[in-house]
Amino acid sequence: MHYSVLVIDDEKELAEYTARYFNMSGVSAQYVLDAQSAVDFFKQNTCSLILLDINLGSDSGFDLCRTIRESVSVPIFFISARSSEDDMLLALGIGGDDYICKPYSLGVLLAKVKAALKRYKGSPSQTNEKQSALVRLGSVQIDMQRARVIKDGSEKQLKAMEYKLLVYLLNNKNRIISKDEFFEKVWETDYVSDVTLNVHIRHLREKIEDDPGKPVIIKTVWGTGFILEDKN
Repeated sequence: MHYSVLVIDDEKELAEYTARYFNMSGVSAQYVLDAQSAVDFFKQNTCSLILLDINLGSDSGFDLCRTIRESVSVPIFFISARSSEDDMLLALGIGGDDYICKPYSLGVLLAKVKAALKRYKGSPSQTNEKQSALVRLGSVQIDMQRARVIKDGSEKQLKAMEYKLLVYLLNNKNRIISKDEFFEKVWETDYVSDVTLNVHIRHLREKIEDDPGKPVIIKTVWGTGFILEDKN
């Protein structure tokens, strides 16, 4: 069976209530309480987005994220009472697409999820007709149809949000894009932190820049945002 959202949280009352609220709001949802139940869920079911708690009793949401990412590519939103920047960076670094701190408003969470489901709907090849199949940036080739980067003879797959960001940067190349514009046009919500954006930009740089520490393609404009420079 397919659900729009899978909630993975060891707080049974919260997980159950969140799933019930989503279902009442027209977003199909299911919940599980531990890592093994999540693994078992994917043996018979699919989902479009995962809400994953970091603390799962004796299990770790970080470890579960790594396991899920081996076979599932849907967006993963971490939900946690832990609010340190280190936790956020780790969560986004291992495959998370967003980080939401507890306690959260169910209304705000639902709005974020609905925006994300709309944003991620469809395959990369359907996302933007303006992009040609193969785009070159310096020594890097980007296969827009398959959302992958070809660099130095190796291929690297782009995550869904990395692809969305790159498409927007390419469509607005050689123009400074503010962080607020990224939040509005790419995330389609105001409920995004600078940390989330910065981590995704860093991951993009790691895949397309010769030296991610000294980027020449995606540059930071301090105090403003970012710019993709294409001199071709």
